[in-house]
Amino acid sequence: MSVIAAAPVQAAGTSFVDRLRRQLTANPSVVPTIASVVIFVAMIVYGEIAYGRIVQASTLSNLLINNAHLIVLAVALTFVILTGGIDLSVGSVIAVSSVAGVMLSNAGWNPLVVIVLMIAIGGLFGLVSGVLIRYFNVQPFIATLAMMFLGRGLASLLSTKPEQLPADSPIRLIAEKIKIIDGPKVNDLVITPAVIIAIVVVLVAFFVLHRTRTGRTVYAIGGSENSALLMGLPVPRTKVLVYVISGSLAGLAAVLYTARLGTAQNITGIGWELDAIAAAVIGGTVLTGAYGYVLGSVIGALVLGLMTVLITRDGGIPPEMTTIITGGILLVFVLLQRVVTRKKE
Repeated sequence: MSVIAAAPVQAAGTSFVDRLRRQLTANPSVVPTIASVVIFVAMIVYGEIAYGRIVQASTLSNLLINNAHLIVLAVALTFVILTGGIDLSVGSVIAVSSVAGVMLSNAGWNPLVVIVLMIAIGGLFGLVSGVLIRYFNVQPFIATLAMMFLGRGLASLLSTKPEQLPADSPIRLIAEKIKIIDGPKVNDLVITPAVIIAIVVVLVAFFVLHRTRTGRTVYAIGGSENSALLMGLPVPRTKVLVYVISGSLAGLAAVLYTARLGTAQNITGIGWELDAIAAAVIGGTVLTGAYGYVLGSVIGALVLGLMTVLITRDGGIPPEMTTIITGGILLVFVLLQRVVTRKKE
């Protein structure tokens, strides 16, 4: 009887493996995303075994609160990279938006107007980049590099010293902690409005990319812009739109970051565009375009954030190792993406 009972289980197991293999063969672009999830889980397991107190509410809360702005930036870069482009200006956009926002707030402007203007500044930078790329045939790397220097220069022109947001500024409410679960001692599950905003951004981006014509056009442009044009898709409008989205989300990230830190500087955001690109690539977004998932980019951002947590917990690893480890992980995923794209070809 035991042999008879075991046979269906074995067959079902084999059937599941076969189905999984067929799905991965048919859509190998999900492999990098699955790999990022596996790495994230492995990091959690390793951290819990090595240092303890990783799988707990307070760690999850801090991970989300400290990386809300990076999650928004990763979503922004996902849109751009899916079209086969790149945006190097998001870090500078954060600098100029945050400095301008704090200065306007200190001048007595309405907080809602300040927040809208910070996002609008980012959208304007994205619009200029999109127009240069689509209508003047400037390479995305060059166009956004120019905007990066422009943004950094404008931020330095506005102020070269830290600008402090008033302690009673309503903008700081975006970083106000909200207790969800009252745990033992300091092990509370808390979130902030910034985390909620980041989650909403992820959900809206997921809907746009996978449930709308705009999203289908974004993927089509990354696959083949000429084919997308022949299919009658709104390529020019969409190419400009993705850079406007990227810039606007960078402005929103500036709002979230400024609300949490309470200060703004012209040097804020240096290298953040590379962190956002790394998060998108680690999450499975292919740099050549057409393949990637916004939820994967979120996992990529959390991988980078958790890596910082583990290095801090260790205490014996110098902070500089964060960059080295990030580079190593990024190299692995680039090679994995190359294997995937070859299979697709």
